[in-house]
Amino acid sequence: MKLVIAIIKPFKLDEVRDALTKLGVEGMTVTEVKGFGRQKGQKEIYRGAEYNVVFVPKIKLEIAADDTLADRVVEAIQHAASTGQIGDGKIFVTDIVQAVRIRTGETGSDAL
Repeated sequence: MKLVIAIIKPFKLDEVRDALTKLGVEGMTVTEVKGFGRQKGQKEIYRGAEYNVVFVPKIKLEIAADDTLADRVVEAIQHAASTGQIGDGKIFVTDIVQAVRIRTGETGSDAL
């Protein structure tokens, strides 16, 4: 099992969700986050005054996937979230050692 963590631009969430639904992904966790990477924030203009926004709003997705589906999940997110501009985000993949469905007690891939 793999945990796919993606940081994407907020307006790309619906496109990413649609792409993952087509793959058969049955669930994900979505969190509104703020952060910065290489772009080091962005400049905004408010009422004629320019100021720097250090922490840029992003969306964090967490998807638990079976090993056989994880690579396709990454490809779907990359394709759907890409604008070709700086700040498109990142995708991280890590191993899941154990998963348990609380209601039924199912473990491993059956819990996903």
